[in-house]
Amino acid sequence: MAHIGKFCQLPPERSGIIAPFFEHRVYKKKASLLDEGQRCYEKFFILKGCVHICYLKQNGVEQTIDFALENWWISDFMAFPNGAPAQFSIRAVENTEVLCISADSQRALLNEVPEMHAYFHLVFQKAYAASQVRMKLLYELPKEELYRHFHQHFPGFIQRVPQYLLASFLGFTPEYLSEIRRKYLS
Repeated sequence: MAHIGKFCQLPPERSGIIAPFFEHRVYKKKASLLDEGQRCYEKFFILKGCVHICYLKQNGVEQTIDFALENWWISDFMAFPNGAPAQFSIRAVENTEVLCISADSQRALLNEVPEMHAYFHLVFQKAYAASQVRMKLLYELPKEELYRHFHQHFPGFIQRVPQYLLASFLGFTPEYLSEIRRKYLS
């Protein structure tokens, strides 16, 4: 509820009716929340932990495209509304606790509590803006500067994510990331 309150105001009598639309789940480290090719019926709000979203490239290498930490949403957002086959996999980077909602439950929630339209709109606007900034950084910054930027602005995140996933996210090989880290930490 506190997270919703940061984005929209709900009348107190409506706040109690939100919880039944969500299911609480716990995933162990490396567990799959969604597999590429599986029909995607849910999106996940991270209560505790970290997950990454990735896909398998044609050369067989897994490419991480994003992470979600506490208070972030994650799903295959193209597949979610219609339960289409997922183009991405989502896996727990560490033991993770989520609230998940199905597309049907979300539609019912929005009918029951119309104020939640504003919440979802603002949350996803913020997420899309973060994605745009990340794309700009990937295109604009030299690789070492890109690592420095993430190290300076998201040190806690860098400590939580295994080096091979961070390398994939930044578009590096794990070996190149090790080389950059050695130079940076020297």
